[in-house]
Amino acid sequence: MYMYKIGVVGDKDSILAFKAIGIDVYPVVEADEAKKTIDRLAMNNYGVIFVTEQIAQNIEETVERYNKQMLPAIILIPSNQGSLNIGMQRISDNVEKAVGVNIL
Repeated sequence: MYMYKIGVVGDKDSILAFKAIGIDVYPVVEADEAKKTIDRLAMNNYGVIFVTEQIAQNIEETVERYNKQMLPAIILIPSNQGSLNIGMQRISDNVEKAVGVNIL
């Protein structure tokens, strides 16, 4: 069985805590840097990539491209500045798609 890696992409202050639990952290500032980082992680056997909502809103096309694939799973998380509710909305949309009705 193959072990996939987990990574976090976002602003330094929001993702630094993930390093303490052994997750690879990739601080980014600009959208182009975030796109390149996510593409690199996807090619290097990362099965789950957490991305802060603030970064994700600037790279929607990259996030959507990977949502159409099995791996890696792109999971949106709030940053230290708070949530934009993008991640929760995506979960709600996926549940509705799978079940046929929004149960959340």
